[in-house]
Amino acid sequence: MLIGIVGKANVGKSTFFKSSTLAEVETGNRPFVTIKPNHGTGYVKVDCVDKEFNKQCNPRFGFCIDHKRFVPVDLLDVAGLVPGAHEGKGLGSQFLDDLNEADALVHVIDISGSTDEEGKPVPALSYNPENDIKFLETELDYWYLRILKKGWEKFSRTIKQENQDIKKALTKQLSGLRVTETIVQKSIKELNLIHQPTEWSEEDLLNLATSLRKATKPIVIAANKIDVPGAKLNFEKIKSKFPDYKIVPCSAESELALREASKHNLIKYIPGENTFEILQKEKLSEKQLQALDFIKTNVLKEYNSTGVQEVLDFIVFNILEYIAIFPGGVNKLTDKDGNTLPDCFLLPKNSTALNFAYKVHKDLGDKFIRAIDVKKKLQVGRDHQLKHRNVIEIVADR
Repeated sequence: MLIGIVGKANVGKSTFFKSSTLAEVETGNRPFVTIKPNHGTGYVKVDCVDKEFNKQCNPRFGFCIDHKRFVPVDLLDVAGLVPGAHEGKGLGSQFLDDLNEADALVHVIDISGSTDEEGKPVPALSYNPENDIKFLETELDYWYLRILKKGWEKFSRTIKQENQDIKKALTKQLSGLRVTETIVQKSIKELNLIHQPTEWSEEDLLNLATSLRKATKPIVIAANKIDVPGAKLNFEKIKSKFPDYKIVPCSAESELALREASKHNLIKYIPGENTFEILQKEKLSEKQLQALDFIKTNVLKEYNSTGVQEVLDFIVFNILEYIAIFPGGVNKLTDKDGNTLPDCFLLPKNSTALNFAYKVHKDLGDKFIRAIDVKKKLQVGRDHQLKHRNVIEIVADR
């Protein structure tokens, strides 16, 4: 699973990425700070099952704070974009091609309206962030259209002459975009494209590109800089204007400050929570204390979190509909090194016990005999569908 972080320059996109990963990336108040994509590890939050066994887990990957398990996911912060990128403006379509493997996108916008369409600083509330949502849609749609139209005349003639199945042909043509036959069939049906592909108009192709883009690159909008005075009004307007989107009020700078302070044991903070505890007040300057107080009052109390963790959790568990599964044994929850519940895997919904076995190790899948639901102490077969936060033991032939 790969989540792409997109947006125009100077909206806090790289700050969002850094706050999610604590990776050392360049951030700055100028266009095109990000030229090459930054690849890093973010985390989604799961209620750990260790508490149900009166244990404390020891994760091999990720971490656990107060029985909140943070499971790794891949993030990609790509170059900032400007309107007309598909025509070669700014960095051209480089940022689009970088997103080819992404399963979903976080679109970071400056909800305070303090950056213009090219990412240049302007007075707060002087730019309408609604434009940014529209132009990202346009850039993505025309990117899909470009790929769709590549060799279209020959492609459509061949389908007609050889009486090919349009679903299979289009799926093969667009395999790089993770388009499936089911997605293609649904799009064609919804758009009523019942005539021959050779007769499809430019508008038909653009509508198809849009439909396929929505299905294969779902977007959550991070309404960043929500702590700027007046930004809340913009947020309410955007929410009402774009009801089909999940739009999360966000302060990436606040999240980064909290995570950095937590990293240095100055505060205790669980990402995604609406509070924190100061641990070493004597090591904090007056300015730092004022900044923490600002975050607590104007971000956490006002919006219930900084929004960063909520964005990632919503994408993985609500949009992509993944489930978290813990390997474990009925009689033993530790691995050979004595670590309790050391692993947690993210699997697509409707995954079976056999799918999970292969996820853990190919040999477990090849030699699968049965599985055990550890919480219920119940034996299940290979086709048993797993549920979020199951603890599963795999029994395999030795």
